[in-house]
Amino acid sequence: MATSTATATESAMKEPFTNYVEYLNNLNDKRERVVKASRDITMNSKKVIFQVHRMSKYNKVEVLEKAEKDLAAVTNQYVSRLVKELQGTDFWKLRRAYSPGIQEYVEAATFCSFCKNGTLLKLDEMNDTLLPLSDTSLQPLQINILDYLLGLADLTGELMRLAIGRISDGELEFAEKICSFARDIYRELTLVVPHMDDNSDMKSKMDVMLQSVMKIENACFSVRVRGSEYIPLLGSNDSSSFLVGVQDIEL
Repeated sequence: MATSTATATESAMKEPFTNYVEYLNNLNDKRERVVKASRDITMNSKKVIFQVHRMSKYNKVEVLEKAEKDLAAVTNQYVSRLVKELQGTDFWKLRRAYSPGIQEYVEAATFCSFCKNGTLLKLDEMNDTLLPLSDTSLQPLQINILDYLLGLADLTGELMRLAIGRISDGELEFAEKICSFARDIYRELTLVVPHMDDNSDMKSKMDVMLQSVMKIENACFSVRVRGSEYIPLLGSNDSSSFLVGVQDIEL
């Protein structure tokens, strides 16, 4: 009698633990696929950013058209794969697996939008582009506000590089517009970050963002005050350069 009771208890315990094992194995397999999709999004979003940096006052339209096509390809080929993997699930469980790719995607999309329209691409507008990729019967994957803000924080580094390049090409007015845009982003985020949960990623990005804004401001101010004599010094280590003392930024 005792033996049959022990066997019944063991059988009753084995079934739920078998289900737990199956659930965890499936979750780990999904995580691996999500990480792979995130890496593909990151790599191809970086290519979009590099394409935008090829822009000059002579080829702006052509370069941005190519960048927009490349961004659409990232959305349709790589982001769509992530959406199909995560739609209808509790995707917050896997956020750490796909967050880097989404942040890079946000950075690329907002960078393209600013260079073309001079405005900030909003989170709702980005999420609207993802809805057609989802099955209407399932809960769609949407970019969450934290990943959007983290991607926006990274954007200022690209804006800094763009501004320095535009000054080198003599486009001071465009550089000053970039400066104002980057400063607005930093100012607004300084109001938001104190109300966020403790997030070391955002805190470190805020420090880097301030350095980017300072570089743009110093460049625009010095060229405006001292004229074109400063333009050859951009990016140099010359002791008279206005960039000396401002930390280099690696993103």
